[in-house]
Amino acid sequence: MQEDHFNQDFFRFLQGAPTPFHAASSMAARLRDSGFKQLAETDPWELAPGNSYFLIRDNGALIAFTLAGNDYQNQGFRMMGAHTDSPSLQIKPLAGKTSHSFFQLGVEVYGGPLLATWFDRDLSLAGRVVCTTSDGQLLTLLIDFKRPVAIIPSLAIHLDREANTGRAINKQKDLAPIVAQISEQIANQITAQIPTKSALNFSSILTEQIHKEHPERKVTTIIGFDLFCYDCQPPALLGLGNEFIAAGRLDNLLSCFVGCTAMTENMSETKSNQNRLLICNNHEEIGSLTASGAKGSWLNTLLTRIMPDHSKRHRTLRGSFFISMDNAHGVHPNFSDKSEPEHLPLLNHGPVIKSNANQNYATTSVSAALYKTIATEAGVATQDFVMRSDMGCGSTIGPHIAAGLGIPAVDIGAPTLAMHSIREMTGSRDPFLLYRTINRFLSREHLPRIEG
Repeated sequence: MQEDHFNQDFFRFLQGAPTPFHAASSMAARLRDSGFKQLAETDPWELAPGNSYFLIRDNGALIAFTLAGNDYQNQGFRMMGAHTDSPSLQIKPLAGKTSHSFFQLGVEVYGGPLLATWFDRDLSLAGRVVCTTSDGQLLTLLIDFKRPVAIIPSLAIHLDREANTGRAINKQKDLAPIVAQISEQIANQITAQIPTKSALNFSSILTEQIHKEHPERKVTTIIGFDLFCYDCQPPALLGLGNEFIAAGRLDNLLSCFVGCTAMTENMSETKSNQNRLLICNNHEEIGSLTASGAKGSWLNTLLTRIMPDHSKRHRTLRGSFFISMDNAHGVHPNFSDKSEPEHLPLLNHGPVIKSNANQNYATTSVSAALYKTIATEAGVATQDFVMRSDMGCGSTIGPHIAAGLGIPAVDIGAPTLAMHSIREMTGSRDPFLLYRTINRFLSREHLPRIEG
C-alpha cells in the first residue's frame, strides 16, 4: 500500500466518522467487506480456527479478532487498542431554547476540548437517535446532517476588550450554538405538534432529518438521542510540501483507522497462523468507566467466551502483547518550553513511545524494547515522550487493559499538535509510518523474545 493512497482512504474514513457511533459503523463495514463475520453478544457462538469476527457494543465500540488456523487456544494474542471518541460538545436532552429571535441548542462539554477553537466554526450535528416507528418498534438510527447547521459566534472585541488577554469561557452561558432565526414561518415548522412556544424543542427537526436519511423507516416519535457537534471542514494536506495533515478527531480516529486497516490487510489464509485482536473502546476521553469503555469487562468477557478453559486462557494471555495506540504530543515550535527538553517528538519522524514513571502509560523498558524491535524491522524510526516532571500527565486505555488482563503493553502514538482542538495537526507521513509498524506486528511469525 502506498502512502498517498493510505492518506486518501484515511480522509474518507474521517469524514464518515463524525461520532463514535459512525466510527464503529464505518469500521464494521470495512471489516465486513474484508470477510469478517459479525457476532451478537446475545447469540451462542460457534467459532472456527482461521476465521475472523467482529462485534459492536452500544453502537460506539468495536472488537475485531482473527483466530489462528491451528491450536488457537494455546498461543498468545497480538492485541491493539484505540478509542473511538473525541472531545466535543454534546447536545443536552432538552436542547432547544430561544433568545432574541435565535433558536439555540444547549450543550454539555464532552471530555476536555480546547473550547476557544469551537467558536466561529461551521458546525454540523451527528449521532444516534432512539425512536419509535408506526408499527410500535423501538429503533436506534444514526444521523448526520453533513452540512453546516450551527455556529457559536464570538463576542466582538469591541464588547470584550480583554478577549485577547485571558477571557474565561463559561461552559453554561457561552457555548450554546445558534441553529436558526425564528421567523413566524420557521417557528411554525419547528413547533409543529408542540402546543406552546415555551415547549420548543427540536424533535421535529430530528424527525425530518431521519426521514431524509432513512426514508424506509416510518418514524413517529423521538424518544432520546446522543448527538454531538462537529466541524464540517474536511481533512486537508497543508504545508508547502503537503507535509502536514489538519483534521478534526485525529485523536484518536487515526489509531482506529490504522488498527482496522492492519486487521483487514492481515486476514488472508496465508497469514492466519496467529491470533490477532483489535479493540476500539468508547468513552476514553471521559475516564473509560462504562460498559463499552476500557475499564469495563467487555474484553475480558470476550476472551472468556473464546477460551472458556481458565488455565488455557491464563497461559494464552501471558503469551500475549498489547499495543495501545493513542496520539502523542509533538514538540510545539512556539511553546517548546512545555516539552521535556530531552524528549522532543517531531512530526513525520516516526511513532512516539510514551512513558510515565507512575504508569499513566503502560510502557515498560521491556515492552518498549519489543515495539522498537518490531519498528526497526519495519524500517521505521521511533521517538520517545515523557511529560515534564512539573506538569501532569494524561493517560490512555493502555494501563486499564494491561491491568485487567495481566499482559505486557506499550503505549505509542502518532505525534500531534493542537491535541483536543476542534482541528488537530499531524505529519502527512505519520499515519502510514504507524501503520507499517502495526502491520509488521501482526504479520511477524513470532514476537521478539527477551530473556531474563
